[in-house]
Amino acid sequence: MTGAPGVTRAPRATGARAQAVPAAKPRAAAPGSRAATRPAKAASKATKPNRSTLATVWDSPLATYYLVAGVTATLLGIGLVMVLSSSAVTQIAKGHSPFGVFLQQAQYALIGIPLLLVAARTPVRIYKRFAWVGLLGALALQCLVFVPGLAHEVGGNNSWVYLGPLRFQPAEVAKLALVVWLATVLGRKQRLLGQARHAIVPAVPGALLVIGLVLVGKDLGTAMVVMMLVIGAFFVAGVALRVLVTGVGIGGIFVWQLFLNGNSNRGGRISVLLKGCDPNGANAQELCYQTIHGLQALGSGGLTGVGLGASRQAWGYLPAASNDFIFAIIGEELGLLGAGLVLVLIGLLGYACYRIVRRHEDPFAKVAAAAIGCWIVGQALVNVGVVIGVIPVIGVPLPLISAGGSALVTTLIAMGVLLSLARTEPGTADALAARPSVARRTLGVVAGAGRRSRGGPVASGRKPQPGRKAHRGRERAAR
Repeated sequence: MTGAPGVTRAPRATGARAQAVPAAKPRAAAPGSRAATRPAKAASKATKPNRSTLATVWDSPLATYYLVAGVTATLLGIGLVMVLSSSAVTQIAKGHSPFGVFLQQAQYALIGIPLLLVAARTPVRIYKRFAWVGLLGALALQCLVFVPGLAHEVGGNNSWVYLGPLRFQPAEVAKLALVVWLATVLGRKQRLLGQARHAIVPAVPGALLVIGLVLVGKDLGTAMVVMMLVIGAFFVAGVALRVLVTGVGIGGIFVWQLFLNGNSNRGGRISVLLKGCDPNGANAQELCYQTIHGLQALGSGGLTGVGLGASRQAWGYLPAASNDFIFAIIGEELGLLGAGLVLVLIGLLGYACYRIVRRHEDPFAKVAAAAIGCWIVGQALVNVGVVIGVIPVIGVPLPLISAGGSALVTTLIAMGVLLSLARTEPGTADALAARPSVARRTLGVVAGAGRRSRGGPVASGRKPQPGRKAHRGRERAAR
């Protein structure tokens, strides 16, 4: 087709040629104009964190697993630091090394951590298979507190066993064995627990046997913790509410009578608790001594505390500063923030147990997680209640923090059981299998660091280029 004279139009490109025609470049926006600021705004929106990211991570199948592992490691680290800080001065006053109690606690931690890893890798079916054996073994160990020559009384409680250099509290082992046994028994009979006789036999006689042996050893604090874990196991298992309420009422009356009539010291502590502790009263140097100094330690810490190692109450004023009353030293040296952090971590551990109960499909896992949660959280609340003066003084350590070998090792094993349960949550096994192994990731990091240090091609992220001689050789071959 022709147009005006002397002007020829180029034919329209069709097919592949039409696709090859470059598009016209957009005009650059003037600096400072609204169009110029649009890319920057888009980039800033892209860099903002997604609001649903945290919810996605929190709902991940691995959240429970990492939550249990992270909280356990953090509480253990805080405990080791605070044991050293609260015991160094008293150890020096006794003529011992300031690191004596700390090194002993560190040894127990080194014993408990491998056992935690073994428990975390143990399949759930193994726990079910050896539940009865574990309970019978724990009862046999508990009976050793009545054997002359082996049993020793500490703090008015006949709950320690000395087997040569080995010293431990059998009641701590009994708590863990009872958790696994109750989970096995109640899990198998879950559909029949609506009937009273199936709910009572054999779970109630087994639990009462453990509680009775602990009470005969005069360890009322541990017996209260055992009662709490039993209540948690029965509640989650689905025992009839009337049976559960009746049991809780009878147990509460029994514990109250033990407090009042067990011995004069416990009765005096109850009366002092009801009347209040007067720092200038007659009981200031007797029944109220620990409570008064514990409150003084908490009150003097303020928001951020007086600093690690700067506690005044740890200079022999506060008895059991490194074990039963270590929370008071935490409040004094780390302040409200440090004490609040410990409580938040304990709460997160309880939430992890709640996640297992809600997400897991196995009744054994549900009951075991509930029992361990009531054990750890309940024991922590009892310890804090003693320190702040709302519960009479009883010997209950703060889990994973207080000094004490058998309590620390047993609690670490219980955390391993929780990790084993968390590994079997729906979707968790596949998510763990999809991760690269730790050894592979470590070797990859080391290899990459080695190449970068030698100035290899990995440092720039580009493929190696052939040298000048190689290029000339290729050109000659092409000719």
